[in-house]
Amino acid sequence: MKSPRLGVNIDHVATLRNSRGEFHPDPYLAALVATKFGANSITIHLREDRRHINDLDVRKICKNKKLTVNLEMAANFKMLKIALLNKPSYVCLVPERRKEITTEGGLNISKNKFKLKKIIYILNKAKIRTSLFIDPTQKNIKLSKELNSNCVELHTGKLARLVKNKRFFNSELNKIKKCAEYGHKIGLEIHAGHGMDYKTAKILSKVKEIEEFNIGHFIIGESIIYGLKKTIGTFKKILK
Repeated sequence: MKSPRLGVNIDHVATLRNSRGEFHPDPYLAALVATKFGANSITIHLREDRRHINDLDVRKICKNKKLTVNLEMAANFKMLKIALLNKPSYVCLVPERRKEITTEGGLNISKNKFKLKKIIYILNKAKIRTSLFIDPTQKNIKLSKELNSNCVELHTGKLARLVKNKRFFNSELNKIKKCAEYGHKIGLEIHAGHGMDYKTAKILSKVKEIEEFNIGHFIIGESIIYGLKKTIGTFKKILK
């Protein structure tokens, strides 16, 4: 069985840079180094308030076609124009609220079905793969397939919190397992992301239908102390 891929989210390299309003550290350089040390893809989230990654970062990172780039963005037509201009490898549509510190849940697909369908159609036509960031429910999986998304990314935040707080997590894990199995069965590629650390990744590595893990905050945080090479290497061993 093939090992799942590791996507490294480098948003918080930009957070550190922006804290001084200068140019260091450079997210583009972080993307190159992360890839050198084993990242299969690079995730960047261009938020509407540009709190970390900015438009120049997107242009520089997407321009390098040796990088596999996952552009996270809000599901609106302003962001769609940016995606079409920069042609990332794929786009993950996420919910976004300005006051949140980080993404707090999956997309409300039922409420935004028609807009999502149109955006996905345009991205697919432009040969940009699509993914929807969703809470792990079978209804969301079914709707994602109906909208012709190529992939889904299952929100693992609740599981990660339960694991960190040493709470009973089997019920949440089973939800993720069932969704991964169902999604795989109906032809979706299954990704997982949000809040993961070494422990959560190890638990989820047993779910064979998950083909990609997208991890950011923990990797960048650990890398400040231990370096990208060691941190990415540890995740690659866990996901074998």
